[in-house]
Amino acid sequence: MNIAPLSTDDILRLWSQTYNREGKPDWSHIFPYYHEDIVFQDSIQRIEGKDKFIALCDRLTQRCEQLRMDISSIAQHENEIFLEWKMTMMFKKFPSTPMFGCTKLTFGEDNRIIKQRDYYDLWGDIFNGIPWFHRPYRKFMHRYFG
Repeated sequence: MNIAPLSTDDILRLWSQTYNREGKPDWSHIFPYYHEDIVFQDSIQRIEGKDKFIALCDRLTQRCEQLRMDISSIAQHENEIFLEWKMTMMFKKFPSTPMFGCTKLTFGEDNRIIKQRDYYDLWGDIFNGIPWFHRPYRKFMHRYFG
């Protein structure tokens, strides 16, 4: 199955339809752009195969009341597109949690996404949202890693 190559404008349009609605996110319109052998990796997990990737998206949808992604920059080089984003997850019992990161999409020969690598600091962004914990966490990180 070959599809037309996706441009940065296409990615912005498709991703905005996915996240920037009221209520739960919906990825169904972008799944056709993913290859059957997609390899997805982030700070938590590595998923291989489109069925497992769809299941991952479904789990995230179930956990969040609402999910918003604001893309601040996007760039393309040959068969790769990079996005810088801020994702805000809204839960039932917890405050909204903004996370900052970037995504690298790699396109295969058939122009579908064959690899997706998400980069973000999960714990730093979450700990920043805990009023009594963010200062000790940042002090610890500065002392041992800065």
